[in-house]
Amino acid sequence: MGQRRGSWTSLVAGVVLVAGAVGVGGVLGGGFGAGAEQPGAPTAVVERLVLKDTIQPVSAGELKRAIEKAESDGAAVLIVELNTPGGLLDSTREMVGAMLSSRVPVVVYVAPSGARAGSAGFFLLEAADVAVMAPGTNAGAAHPVMELGGQPDAVMTQKIENDTEAFLRSFTARRGRNAEAAEAAVHSSHSYTAEEALDQHLIDLIEPGEAQLLAALDGRSVTRMDGTNTTLHTSGARVVEVKPTLREELLGWLVDPDIAILLGIGGALLIYLEFNTPGTVVPGALGTLMVLLAVFGLGLLPIRFTAVLLMVAALGLIVLEAKFGGHGVLAIAGIVCLAFGMLTLVAAPVPELGISPAVAIGVSMAFGAITVVLVRLAFKARKMKSRLGVDALVGLRALAMEELAPEGHVLVEGEIWLATAADRVEKGAQLRVTGHEAYLLRVVRG
Repeated sequence: MGQRRGSWTSLVAGVVLVAGAVGVGGVLGGGFGAGAEQPGAPTAVVERLVLKDTIQPVSAGELKRAIEKAESDGAAVLIVELNTPGGLLDSTREMVGAMLSSRVPVVVYVAPSGARAGSAGFFLLEAADVAVMAPGTNAGAAHPVMELGGQPDAVMTQKIENDTEAFLRSFTARRGRNAEAAEAAVHSSHSYTAEEALDQHLIDLIEPGEAQLLAALDGRSVTRMDGTNTTLHTSGARVVEVKPTLREELLGWLVDPDIAILLGIGGALLIYLEFNTPGTVVPGALGTLMVLLAVFGLGLLPIRFTAVLLMVAALGLIVLEAKFGGHGVLAIAGIVCLAFGMLTLVAAPVPELGISPAVAIGVSMAFGAITVVLVRLAFKARKMKSRLGVDALVGLRALAMEELAPEGHVLVEGEIWLATAADRVEKGAQLRVTGHEAYLLRVVRG
């Protein structure tokens, strides 16, 4: 019995040891498995801003806000998808300054195929930490244009070109790009295809889409403006689009010169309507709002004051035509001045920032014709004496309701009046009121 009890005890102990070993192994195995399944580092965030408009104060504000957001969100990269014909040099300098001082690497990607980075857009492309173009895009033609119009003298032209080229060299050289080829885009208005830009070391990559771009950026080392090296990590990154705010959308709509001039002209006509029919309130309030919005939108653009004077002179000519009647000569001169003033109102370095010819000519003709008619009616109304009661009947037609010999009843504007005539008048005769004595009308035939 003692041996059998010992064998049972040994058997039970062995089973317990085996079970314990299995349990420990399971726990350890589970622990290693859990360790292998734990996620690694947080997914990188890449923010993307789309700029597909002219370069002006509104787009400059969008880029600066996107950079600030990328910095606060800790984004790995800010991608600026660019498609622009160009724009204002002052706004370009602001945008380049924001990119160069950004704590987040900025990638400028000229896309999609068919897009361009013209004029001011070329500066943004060259200022980027990584410059990328999609196949079928182009960049360049960055020769400066005088925003105040006119033809500057040779010395002034040289100063402007030298200053612009120095501005471009100040960051292309530090980015390791071909400063000489970049300057050719300024002094010779040279433009490059994506392949030519890559061959000339003006850009770093040619990528057909966003997925390929993120793959190409992953692990790439870039040198920041302060000399530090940063390695980009974009593999599996989550792309977050930076959308324009409501304020930016409204400003972007107002900064369109065609919309601004239509608002201004429409508002002016509504204000004129308020003056002619006082007390209506709505036309005056709406017109004032439209004019203020137009002035605000145009205030964001470079305006030629000579064009403003032309538009004022045009309004004077149109008013003179309505008052004195110049057989249409004054009106035509006013419309021509108004159209030319609109066409030259915005000192646009690119055509997209100016008022389109169709809008300028169409609005000028319509505004000129409407103004002549309205002002002429207003002058006629002021010349007419204000008449009330019986006075208002003078000059109106009357119908004899009975024989006037010399007095009788007549019908005037649906009302029956007692009238007198110098001669005998038969019933049903057509008469005209020539005056009155108290409430007795004087009438004559005709």
